[in-house]
Amino acid sequence: MSLHHIVLGILALQLVLSSTTVAKSSGVNLRTFIGCAVREFTFLAKKPGCKGQRISTDACWGRCETWEKPVLDRPNIEAHHRVCTYNETRMVTVKLPNCLPDVDPFYTYPVALRCDCGVCSTTTTECETL
Repeated sequence: MSLHHIVLGILALQLVLSSTTVAKSSGVNLRTFIGCAVREFTFLAKKPGCKGQRISTDACWGRCETWEKPVLDRPNIEAHHRVCTYNETRMVTVKLPNCLPDVDPFYTYPVALRCDCGVCSTTTTECETL
């Protein structure tokens, strides 16, 4: 798995964990919102040997409709699991502050340009829990 995929997965996780902050600032009711949207959020970019830097970026956020129903044929379930996922991104690189001399100070992260509900794709999303 590439660094790009890991960063996308981390961004998605951080976005979920910070969703209460997003709700307060945007006025969106997270309990009832169904869909996928590009949303701004802030995370701490850090790597060993450098100080962290707060970065505001756009990431995919949302909850997509999903369902399962039992069927007679194996695997005895028909599943329709959609996730809020990146359709289009651009990569941005920043220079982290106060890095040790032998540490590359550059940190690259994705910025979401377009997000949609879709099948989980391991090219852009961590799908292990689905």
